[in-house]
Amino acid sequence: MRVLSLLILALCLSSCTRTGLPVVGVIPKGASHQFWLTVQAGAIKAGQEYGLEIEWNAPALEIDGARQIDIVQSMVTRKLAGIAIAPVDRKALVSVLERASAQGIPVAVYDSDVDTDKRITYVATDNREGGRIAARRMGSLLGGKGKVLIVGFMPGSASTMEREEGFIEEMKKSFAEIEVLPLQFGMANRSKAMALTENAISAHDDLVGIFADNESSSAGAVQALKSRNNRKVKLVAFDASEQLIGDLKLGWIESLVVQDPFRMGYESVKAIGEYRKGGKVNSRLDLPARLIQAGDLEEPSVRELLFPDLKKWLKIDSQH
Repeated sequence: MRVLSLLILALCLSSCTRTGLPVVGVIPKGASHQFWLTVQAGAIKAGQEYGLEIEWNAPALEIDGARQIDIVQSMVTRKLAGIAIAPVDRKALVSVLERASAQGIPVAVYDSDVDTDKRITYVATDNREGGRIAARRMGSLLGGKGKVLIVGFMPGSASTMEREEGFIEEMKKSFAEIEVLPLQFGMANRSKAMALTENAISAHDDLVGIFADNESSSAGAVQALKSRNNRKVKLVAFDASEQLIGDLKLGWIESLVVQDPFRMGYESVKAIGEYRKGGKVNSRLDLPARLIQAGDLEEPSVRELLFPDLKKWLKIDSQH
């Protein structure tokens, strides 16, 4: 009897709205990092402004495209008022998102692109420029010479692929004497990112720089440097968390390239709200990346970007 009651409750939670408002599903790549929680906070703010209830549903693993497909299929079946998604893979999500669009559900894509135009908007950091920013900083730090490793996210992720491509393009263009080692992937696993960084340090005693292009890769790479007490290798990291900001303060990370995840979530849901009202929706919104060094951390604009008031929007105690 208890099992039946739990099943009924689960079904109600997945299909019923507590508020009577139209429900917009917001699907990130994962749930554990501050980046995604900040996206969620921005989505909730836009939802409140447009009279929408936000249903947040995240895969347990950031590389789980199959789980994202299942989540979207469920939302399509239930005919939600809109779907905002950060696709894990630019190809794997195409058919299910096109199905949503064909059934009249507005789809907003954020953070990472997908190979279809059946969406109302794409909201993301200018990731290619973000990679170039990191390359320019790295090239300047190294005096235009040396050997550099890129610790990537995973193959097929559009956002991080663009960062990697931008980094490599800028290095070839502006710092031809810097050798970029073959790209390695952390696969959203900090331990794997740490291990491959340690292996690269062991294999290349002349390694002088690392570009880690996402939060989990950055966390793994900095841990590898700390475990070896290696301050010779300069780390330029992408994304921010409390740990990464702390490591920036302590000098383990030389610079962070950061995004605006709150605005990413806000603009994605805002687009759905405007579309439902018949308003104008920009088909693409490129958000700027920003380079942060330790000396910048007390600037008000930087603090607002790095330390959003999540408690104002999220029920931290009950949900996390």
